[in-house]
Amino acid sequence: MKIDCVFSGGGVKAFAFIGALEAIEHRGLEIERTAGTSAGAIISALITAGYSNQELKEIMEDFPLEQLLDPPTFSKIPFLKWILFYFQKGLYKGDRFEKWIATILAHKGLYTFADVKKQALKVIVSDISQGKLVVIPDDLKRLYGMDPEGFSIATAVRISAGFPYFFMPKKLRDPSHQERYVVDGGLLSNFPLWVFREKNKDRRPVLGVTLSEDIENTKAYPIKNAFDMLQALFRTMQKAHDSRFIATSKEPHIIFLPVKDVQTTDISISTTKKQELMTLGREKAATFLAHWP
Repeated sequence: MKIDCVFSGGGVKAFAFIGALEAIEHRGLEIERTAGTSAGAIISALITAGYSNQELKEIMEDFPLEQLLDPPTFSKIPFLKWILFYFQKGLYKGDRFEKWIATILAHKGLYTFADVKKQALKVIVSDISQGKLVVIPDDLKRLYGMDPEGFSIATAVRISAGFPYFFMPKKLRDPSHQERYVVDGGLLSNFPLWVFREKNKDRRPVLGVTLSEDIENTKAYPIKNAFDMLQALFRTMQKAHDSRFIATSKEPHIIFLPVKDVQTTDISISTTKKQELMTLGREKAATFLAHWP
């Protein structure tokens, strides 16, 4: 059976997606279209490129996390590091990461959105200059006057995975030639299950895979100081929109992968932990899919 699949963000927690995809394949489900935010955008692009589950596993196991971090020149000088951070708005440029993604996709002949079937891949990003949630390639013409088919898939993924302050934001120009800063899609929609809403009654089933627990049982975090409040603000921006949509009717179509004790930006994650995440994804997905759709 053919399905559409949506993946959430979650940084290095995304190793759990590999296990979930193994279960999806074992169930005999064929993914026709994909969409994702941040880490979910990476997985979505690789699936769209035609990588098999085994190939995905090998790519992610060899994912050179630390090698893809590219701080600006002179950033090792203490006082310059923070001056550069202030003006460039991030610790790492993200160029190595984008080049790595581009190389992986090029192995399967993917460069721009012209190389994929129309509507087969949707990448979620946040335009913080305009305060808008952006779907690439759908919104490129309307918001930036850009040719959607000529836009680099690697660039779209790099933007979506551009965790604020960790990676420097990318800049796109709108039709009036004003620079707009675009960053991690998870800032406004970390789990864009809404992206495949369509009126066609014969549409394919949409399966969501998220690196979190049950939406209705979201953990409450104590707010004791300004730092706690800042973190709470980010979590609210990430979850509130998605939670409201999901809670209405979509939860029976979501695989929840409750990843714990792993931070989104834990670039030193061990091989053992990667394997644990894959096992978690495979087991949780297999249990869910035994009774879906």
